[in-house]
Amino acid sequence: MKYPVIILFGLLMSMTQQSQAQCDSLTDYCLRYLTSDFISDGQTYKALLSGDEVAEFSTTLFKGTTYRIAACSGASDNSLIFKIVDQDKNILFSNVDFSTAPYWEFMVENTMPVTIETMLDNNKSDSGCAAIVIGFQK
Repeated sequence: MKYPVIILFGLLMSMTQQSQAQCDSLTDYCLRYLTSDFISDGQTYKALLSGDEVAEFSTTLFKGTTYRIAACSGASDNSLIFKIVDQDKNILFSNVDFSTAPYWEFMVENTMPVTIETMLDNNKSDSGCAAIVIGFQK
C-alpha cells in the first residue's frame, strides 16, 4: 500500500513542475510586449486557472509614471481577460472593452494601490496559465 502512495505523490509533483515550467516560459512570451521603451518591474505574476477562476495580483502604481501591463495565457493573443480595479473595486480598465487586447499602456495621475484580476476567455480556453508582466517607461 505504501508504494502506490509514493508513486501517486511523484506523479503529482511531476505534473506541478511541468505546469510551473509552462508558466515560466509564458512569462517570457509576455515580456515581448515590453518594448525597449519599458523596463520590467522585475516581478512575475502567474497563476494556474481553470473554468471561471479569477486570479488577483496586487500592486501599487505611482503618480506620473507611464506603465504597460501585458497579459498572456498561451501562444495565442487575446485569450486572457484582465481588468484593473482600485481599492473601491471601480474598474479602471478592462481589456474586454478592447477585443481582449494583450496589453494596455497608461499613465496614473495619483499613486494608488490596484488589483489586476485575470481570468481565461472560456470561448478560447478552459484551463491554463495566466501571466502578467508590468513595465514602466524609461
